[in-house]
Amino acid sequence: MDSSRFSALAGAVFGFAGVAAGAIGAHALRARLAPDMMAVYQTAAHYQMIHALALLFVSSAQQRWHGRAARIAAGCFVVGILLFSGSLYALALGAPRIVGFATPFGGLCFLSGWVAIAVAAVGGTGRSAAGG
Repeated sequence: MDSSRFSALAGAVFGFAGVAAGAIGAHALRARLAPDMMAVYQTAAHYQMIHALALLFVSSAQQRWHGRAARIAAGCFVVGILLFSGSLYALALGAPRIVGFATPFGGLCFLSGWVAIAVAAVGGTGRSAAGG
């Protein structure tokens, strides 16, 4: 599977999971979680959805711009979702506080992904309609 298809697939899977997580939070967890943990859970779902959409954008960018920067952005967003949103979901659902150690690393991955997209936009050369 080429990298642009992987990015699109990852964006679709994380988008689906983000909508599902939001629905679970709104309907099944709202009465079970303390308000502060519900806010943590909602933050996880929010950032997951933003970066799922970013992965779809990255998929398009990978088709348009030469270079590794867009591929790096995709990797950063995937790892960021897993670390940032994953750790926040886990914390909200009662995981030990040590799990929160992963959250800032996920945030750094998100930031790195956005920087990589900027690099791709500035440094990438457009591909022709023929793909070359």
